[in-house]
Amino acid sequence: MNRLISSKMAIWAMAAGATLVALPAFAEPKIGVVDATRLLEESPQGKAMGESMRAEFAPRQRTLQAQEQALKAKQEKLQKDGATMTEDQRQRTEKELRDGSRDLQRATQEFQDDVSARRNEELSRLQRTVIEEVRSYAKAQGYDLVISDGVIYSTQQYDITPGVLQALQAKGGAAKPAAPATPPPPKK
Repeated sequence: MNRLISSKMAIWAMAAGATLVALPAFAEPKIGVVDATRLLEESPQGKAMGESMRAEFAPRQRTLQAQEQALKAKQEKLQKDGATMTEDQRQRTEKELRDGSRDLQRATQEFQDDVSARRNEELSRLQRTVIEEVRSYAKAQGYDLVISDGVIYSTQQYDITPGVLQALQAKGGAAKPAAPATPPPPKK
């Protein structure tokens, strides 16, 4: 009986071995790694987004800088002429400085909030464009798996970032950021 089981196991082992040898050799999966941050920063679409943001918010930034300079000038005038001013003039100037400083802080905070909200909108749109391009590139190149965030180390052979970047550059600024939202009027 043991001999029968042994011979059956031997036959089964040979059949399994033959089956494994007969199976087509599966190719190793094709894996790629992409640096999404680099794509966002170096792609024409990312650069266009940055330029669009700078152009949209530059006027407000210049206005804030002018307000800051005016406050500094007023502060310097108070320090320089404070001793020769009447008490009423000095108090009025100090109040104007406090009010101006408070208005500048509020305007600066609103500006930063608007920039942040707009950047998040545009970054979300750009990320969708980059993800879609990575998918298209991976499919066209026959990748089975593409990994992005969370990769601590990868050799250059797996890095497909340059190829995806070329594809994005070939499309140029085709995925232009949406027209900027009309900024709210400055609050007084």
